Amino acid sequence: MSQETDQVAATVSDDAEVMASVDDADTFIIADITCDDAFVTVPLEDAATLPEWR
Repeated sequence: MSQETDQVAATVSDDAEVMASVDDADTFIIADITCDDAFVTVPLEDAATLPEWR
């Protein structure tokens, strides 16, 4: 799995509030709650684990 975090980090504002959750036990959601419609979803089974993000 490839993660291009450098490009994303450069475009995120300093006042962004990002949260993650699991919906219906099968969808992983990451959302910026300070911006309308700023979210991404992925099936939970395809989401990276915390050790993979480190």
